[in-house]
Amino acid sequence: MTDTSELSVRVARKTAEALDISSYELVRTDGGPLPAFSAGSHIDVHLPSGQTRQYSLCNDASESHRYLIGVLRDPASRGGSRAMHDEVKEGDVLRISTPKNHFELAHEATRSILLAGGIGVTPILCMAERLAAIGNPFEMHYCTRSPERTAFRQRIADAAFAPQVQFHFDDGAAEQKLSIERVLGEVRPGTHLYVCGPKGFMDWVLGGARAAGWPEAQLHYEFFAADVSPSADDSSFDVKLASSGRVIRIPADRTVVQALCDAGVDVQVSCEQGVCGTCLTRVLEGEPDHKDLYLTPEEQAANDQFTPCCSRSRSPMLVLDL
Repeated sequence: MTDTSELSVRVARKTAEALDISSYELVRTDGGPLPAFSAGSHIDVHLPSGQTRQYSLCNDASESHRYLIGVLRDPASRGGSRAMHDEVKEGDVLRISTPKNHFELAHEATRSILLAGGIGVTPILCMAERLAAIGNPFEMHYCTRSPERTAFRQRIADAAFAPQVQFHFDDGAAEQKLSIERVLGEVRPGTHLYVCGPKGFMDWVLGGARAAGWPEAQLHYEFFAADVSPSADDSSFDVKLASSGRVIRIPADRTVVQALCDAGVDVQVSCEQGVCGTCLTRVLEGEPDHKDLYLTPEEQAANDQFTPCCSRSRSPMLVLDL
């Protein structure tokens, strides 16, 4: 049986977009159209090394002949970005997933504020182009370390919506740096905020918004990575599989996914950092210890689902819908 959730694509073009940032244009190896996607979507890219990484689509969502992704060479890479830059070349064939969207534009928004930090511009740029196409008011703020590290500058400069975009450079003059208080302004019911970028940048933006009283329903975000290092208070606990009643011990030094795999129970995973939602599992009993960046605070508080790739348990046992 053919896996329709995966596609075979060829790297038609690899382009240096900025210092340490390359874009990859992907086309189907069979020449056919690619599945439709919406602004904010991402794909899983299966690398030759066996790793899987998520990259946001940053081309026009009306295009069906290609997908475009942008990849930063990250010095703190776990190997994914290094492999994309050093090993993936034009003409190479890759396996990718069909597009998924956990970072959608809110249809009810009357105005949007788009905030991009570094490579986080990829989904944000796609959103700006979509909002411009349908005539919805927005402003975009793009923060980078320096002009030479700013991807897609010419594409933005050539766009009809260029006057709605402000660039903010870390090495630039003080007056051009982003004032989060000014950008957030007064909370209005129809205004929605979208942010993507490094975790520190996103924590700063979201922290400012929450402190200013922005409702969670008007905040939209997507993290690229998370720190899932073991903490000193991690302890062992049990997981019960609802389908069979089987109980599996989760040691303090193993994740739920790892311990389940050791016991012959496979859970589909992708990022293994609690940012993509691939492994999201229903919790029927018990209280999870949420360590993910995928669920909203309200979703975490409901305690009816968790990410077993990184989250643990506050109760002696979790009963999972597995």
